[in-house]
Order: sequence, then structure tokens, then C-alpha cells
Amino acid sequence: MSTTATAIGVSPKRGVWGGGNEPLKASYGKLMMWFFLLSDIFTFAAFLITYASIRVSYPAYAGPADQFVGSNEYWPVPEMVFDAIPFTHSVHPPLAFVGLMTFILIMSSVTMVLAVEAGHRNDRNDVTKWLLWTLLGGITFLSCQAWEWTHFIHGTHGGSLITYVNKLGQVVTETVHGANLSVNEYGPAAFAQLFFFITGFHGFHVTIGVFLLFLAFYQSAVGVYERRGHYEMVEKIGLYWHFVDLVWVFVFTFFYLI
Repeated sequence: MSTTATAIGVSPKRGVWGGGNEPLKASYGKLMMWFFLLSDIFTFAAFLITYASIRVSYPAYAGPADQFVGSNEYWPVPEMVFDAIPFTHSVHPPLAFVGLMTFILIMSSVTMVLAVEAGHRNDRNDVTKWLLWTLLGGITFLSCQAWEWTHFIHGTHGGSLITYVNKLGQVVTETVHGANLSVNEYGPAAFAQLFFFITGFHGFHVTIGVFLLFLAFYQSAVGVYERRGHYEMVEKIGLYWHFVDLVWVFVFTFFYLI
């Protein structure tokens, strides 16, 4: 009886499951992180599919890109909407600032890989160093996104002449500056709504990631992981951070390129 119980993973003394082989040789913590990320994949996929379905329901702008003006009749041209760079007014390279944000986030994923690799070597100094660079990359990305939101909300100097239905149910045609959830100078209201929701939801994930990175950086710096004898927490946070970076690639593709 004892041999049979042991074979099926049941403790002969307690009569309960005593565990067994780790699935795919992953610890409980990493396995649960994979389950969470899998559920989050479905969430982001649903949002992006929703964006794509609404996007194709509107016609594309048919004129020259450099002559684009906002209208509720067609979907905006992303490279003409997101063409601003902080502290410049006369230079408008399409998607340059968003491209820089994307590069920063991808590079933070590289430094995260280096932190995990250093953890495998139990190198406390290298883990701390690369976590700090990853943390700075995440904070920089969030700062860039905050500026982009601010610019999107305030809009351009000239604005656009938009016809829309106001809160009183009246059809109004007026010059609109910037964007909110009801009307925006760039095009249909759904464009701004999706922008705020999807990029905001991703930014929320990045904010959580920055908090986790700070926690890991602090615990590494004071030697918590060194005393434990392993850096598994850094690996788990790394999985989350790589997921956040990968999702941004899809958000960037869907929202800024299509």
C-alpha cells in the first residue's frame, strides 16, 4: 500500500497528494505565471480583434497622406496623426517618436534577458545592474507614453472641422482640437476611444511591470535572492516583462501601421 501510494504521489503518512514531477520542469510559481500570461493573451487578442473589426468598417483615406485632414467619414492615417516629437514644432517625421518608444521597450527586454542570465550565474552585481537598466527603460517608456497621450488630447494648433452629435443630441459642425471619448480632430470617435483603451490597458501592464522590477531590483541589491540561493523571482518577472514587450509589438502593428 505504501509503495502504491508513493508511486501515485500520495503521502503514506498524511494520505494526501505529496506532489510529483514538476510539469515541464517548471516550478509552481513559473507555471502560474504562464497561466496568467495565457489568460492575458486572450484578453489582448480580443481587444485587437475588436480594433481590427471596427477599423475595417470605415473606409481608408483616399487622398495623399501629406494632405490628410480629420473627418468622421474615414479612418485616420496613423503616420499623420502620430508625427510629433517633444520640444520640436517644425519637424514632423511620421511615427518617429512611437518608433523610439518601441525601441526603448525592446531594449529593456534585452537587459531583462541579461538580468535572468546573471541570475543563473548567481551574480548579484550583474543582476542588480541589468534590472536597473530594465527599470529605467520601463520608466522611460511610460514617460514617452504620457507625453504622447498629452499631445493626442491637446491636438494640433489648427484642429479639424468635424461634424458630430453633441451631448444634447444635436448635429454640430465645429473646429475640434485634440481628442476625448466623444469627439476628436483626427477622425471617428472610435479611433480615440480605442487608442485610449488599448494603449492605456497596455500602459497599465507596463506600470505593474515597473513596480515588480523595482521590487526585484531592491531585493537583489540588498541580497534577498542571494540568501535564498536562487533568482527565480527575476525569471518570473522576466516572463511578464517579455510578454508586455511582445504585446506592444502587436499593438504597434495594429494601431500605428494598419
